[in-house]
Amino acid sequence: MTTDTDPSCPQNHDHQELRLVILLLTLLVGLLVTAAAVYLARVHPTLAQPLGVGAAVVSALAGITGVIARIIRR
Repeated sequence: MTTDTDPSCPQNHDHQELRLVILLLTLLVGLLVTAAAVYLARVHPTLAQPLGVGAAVVSALAGITGVIARIIRR
């Protein structure tokens, strides 16, 4: 009878699923924050242009997501 003593494969699969869930949650939160920023800018146009605010927020969130993804990969 042979047994596989290398338990890294199932554990790696679990980590991969966790990474996917974290990434999807991060994207969802990013979309919600972006929508809130655009809505706020539309309700109070004196704060900023709605599309400019949305683009700035999306850019910032993309950068933060990249940093988080790089940290998770390590």
